[in-house]
Amino acid sequence: MFSPGLIEQFFSSAFIQRWNDYPRMVELVELDKQAHKFIIAYFLSHMEDEEINQLHLIEAGIFEFLRRGVVTDIRPDVFRQALQKKEAEINRWVLSKLSHLLEDVEDGKFLKRFEKYLSDPNMYKRERFILKAASYLSTRWEFSIVYQTSQFLSGIERVKEAVEEEIEDYYELIGVRKIALNKKLAKIIDLSGRLRFQKRWAQTPRIPETSVLGHMLIVAIMGYFYSIKINACQKRLENNFYCALFHDLPEALTRDIISPVKYSVSGLNDIISEYEIKMVEDEILPYIPAQMISSFKYLLGLYGNNEKDEFLNKINEKKIIIVDTLATYNENRFNAIDGVALKNCDRLAAFIEAILSISHGVKSKELLQGKEYIKETLKEKGKVEGVDFYKLALEIEDFVMD
Repeated sequence: MFSPGLIEQFFSSAFIQRWNDYPRMVELVELDKQAHKFIIAYFLSHMEDEEINQLHLIEAGIFEFLRRGVVTDIRPDVFRQALQKKEAEINRWVLSKLSHLLEDVEDGKFLKRFEKYLSDPNMYKRERFILKAASYLSTRWEFSIVYQTSQFLSGIERVKEAVEEEIEDYYELIGVRKIALNKKLAKIIDLSGRLRFQKRWAQTPRIPETSVLGHMLIVAIMGYFYSIKINACQKRLENNFYCALFHDLPEALTRDIISPVKYSVSGLNDIISEYEIKMVEDEILPYIPAQMISSFKYLLGLYGNNEKDEFLNKINEKKIIIVDTLATYNENRFNAIDGVALKNCDRLAAFIEAILSISHGVKSKELLQGKEYIKETLKEKGKVEGVDFYKLALEIEDFVMD
């Protein structure tokens, strides 16, 4: 599905500090920025009158994320200037750092698309523009934090002016105009951005301190590679990615509640789920564009008579149906979601969060117990459509702890 080195590459972005030449009231890291960017891109793309190829948008975003992880020491404005004069050399350098991690994915096809993406600016051209706009809006959101603690610095007003002026470059996008006017969509962008303040495993010290926002993107990327591995149809792949990307969005309203707490008291998880549904209906859905509500509810796991579970296998041809296996539903018309596989991606991401911290020497009883509990759960429930998440967890553990 993916090599341990590749998933470590994505996780390494949790160490990459943003705006680190300015005082910040909170840490701003690249993983969170990329996650916020993907969320914004989802909404921008669905607001357009023309149909945007979501597979191209997802892949272009992953390609950009991979490249950014390599060139992260270069400031974004400097990087843009460098690309204008040294793009071919920079791209060759990026490929030299990443090719060995990508060569086995999809029998080399993923790497070939990545190489073409770097060399051909017309590949996924419209999707690139949407991602660029989303990247800007995420940066603008971050700057609103940085500005609060940097107003005493000389030159900060020039930075603010430059940030505010850039929005005009993207006014052709309907969603950008609505966000600029602080319409309903802006509230969803703000709500999702707040998830960077919620830390995973909040009751124990950990390195890196990944956030709920960053975690959602890691699970989404795992869902993408899983979908490739099982040869999922395009709609199924898109659904898997976006379902994972939004799977913890309600936690912006309820906070991250760890599994041991959820299941420690009989019936508590049901109460939490009921509250989540109410908060989604009251605080999220009213701000979703009307034409997107039905599909967005499906991605959030809402179905039936006021029920919610994003980690069930579902199809949605004419109505939502829960199924045991999706083997016979691998066609776009079934609108499938691999909920069981995504749950294993979620578990695997949590497992990696634990072992990364342990490998850096920061461990606690909770982390050690959590790691073993997740590993046993993957051993019991981690085989889905020929993909063995338990075996993958062991490989990653050996790689990280070596």
